[in-house]
Amino acid sequence: MPLLLEIKDLITAFDTAQGRLKAVDGVSLKIKSGETMGIVGESGCGKTMLALSIMRLIPANGRIINGEILFSGRDLLKISAEEMRAKRGSEISMIFQEPMTSLNPVFRVGEQIAEAIRLHQHLPAKKAMELSVEQLREVGISDPQKRAQDYPHNLSGGMRQRVMIAMAMSCYPKLLLADEPTTALDVTIQAQILDLISNLKQKNKMTVVLITHDLGVIAQAAQKVAVMYAGKIVESSAVEEIFANPLHPYTQGLLESIPARCGQSLERGGYLKTIPGSVPSLYNIAPGCRFYDRCSYADEECSGKEPPLEEINPSHFVSCWKYGAKKNN
Repeated sequence: MPLLLEIKDLITAFDTAQGRLKAVDGVSLKIKSGETMGIVGESGCGKTMLALSIMRLIPANGRIINGEILFSGRDLLKISAEEMRAKRGSEISMIFQEPMTSLNPVFRVGEQIAEAIRLHQHLPAKKAMELSVEQLREVGISDPQKRAQDYPHNLSGGMRQRVMIAMAMSCYPKLLLADEPTTALDVTIQAQILDLISNLKQKNKMTVVLITHDLGVIAQAAQKVAVMYAGKIVESSAVEEIFANPLHPYTQGLLESIPARCGQSLERGGYLKTIPGSVPSLYNIAPGCRFYDRCSYADEECSGKEPPLEEINPSHFVSCWKYGAKKNN
């Protein structure tokens, strides 16, 4: 399959009173048409900022200071703001993390979906509203004609998330960025939302970037996964390979912290494994591996120089001195 999105050495930084913070620091990714790429990591690792960088929706005090974002071969960082606005919603859409804060509370949900359709498809208001109702039906909302007249606060969390998906899908984009689409939903609704995104992806031949902290979501919905830590990708491969053969100590720690994989009963004296320490401050990044202070394998070399992201096995990349350059020395 051809590449749809290629990110090369992307750096997104924020200038603050405490100094410069690189929320995304040298990230490179290749995503093929039709696949689902999962981005996983702890809160604050840069997952959401990576998605906002692709959309060119960086907050006012931030900017992209390096890299390329090639979408269908064109660098999104070199096109005009007007052309980028035209791509948002039509070719690239995003489901934001909090539907209650992403939806406008004073407009009916049907009107909000219709607005995107009017802007990108240049249709009259009546036709756009008809299509918005169809989109609500497409995402499994019962009685969509009635629900289109509701305000966001009239809907449950799961229904609001479906509205956000309907809005994102209203112009049939090539690329969908889904930022924590199952956050704050119960397990049953989570599964429904993931199935819905998967079905819409297949139906519309769409590519999906799925951002989450939940490895269970990655296992269910993605084909490939990139693990982020402190603004960088530390490991990436096919989902099956990552779960069967995690190489980076951080990835191993994430997988070991899943109760079902602990091999211990949590009901009778069992324990849940955790990763010691905390994520380093991005203001004062020390030289060397960013996971150094939390890693049981760390040695002197790990604290002196940052390991490159290298292909250790076919299509399996890892940034760790335990492999690659260190192994070959």
